[in-house]
Amino acid sequence: MPTKIRLQRHGRKGYAFFHIVAADSRAPRDGKFIEKLGVYNPNTNPATIDIDFDGAVKWLENGAQPTDTCRAILSYKGVLYRKHLNGGVKKGAFTQEEADARFEKWMNDKAAKIQQGAAAIVKAQDTAKSDALKAEVAKKEEIAKKVAAKSSPLAEEVAVAEGEEPVAETTEAPVAEETAAVEEAPAVEEAPAEEPVAEAEAPAEEAAEEENKAE
Repeated sequence: MPTKIRLQRHGRKGYAFFHIVAADSRAPRDGKFIEKLGVYNPNTNPATIDIDFDGAVKWLENGAQPTDTCRAILSYKGVLYRKHLNGGVKKGAFTQEEADARFEKWMNDKAAKIQQGAAAIVKAQDTAKSDALKAEVAKKEEIAKKVAAKSSPLAEEVAVAEGEEPVAETTEAPVAEETAAVEEAPAVEEAPAEEPVAEAEAPAEEAAEEENKAE
């Protein structure tokens, strides 16, 4: 019976995750399977892969053929490399201890690469957030400068030159004119008041002189 290692889809629309299964190649994709080997969730960063390592190696050694996606997953987790080392041990190319040492070294190097990749992703996200924050601050400063420029004295001079009178000038001018009119009015009315007094005293002096002459 031709056996394949493939993905079986689960989850809702837009948030799918997959089971890694060994199934008959003639069965439907989401139909019956022989054995579940693991879970693959691409929605996390990095993707979550939980796999039965020994079971996957066993199926590969028994002739199961993985699909392209499953082959990439098994290679990423080191299943294919473990199968290759087991084949070398069977052929007598090296001992089991040497195969185990090689595989452990490979796993350590792989873990370091994964950690570096995760750190690079976190750094890229932090950089993107920082750039977005700087852009927002720059935009706010530009808006504040525009508002300050509109309310500056230079802006008022430009408005006057264009024919718009400032509010302060229109309100203060009538008050100044009324004050000047009130201060000048009494000076005009007091001058004629002294002249009639002088005219009234003159006839009285002439009458006194005529009476003296008559005596």
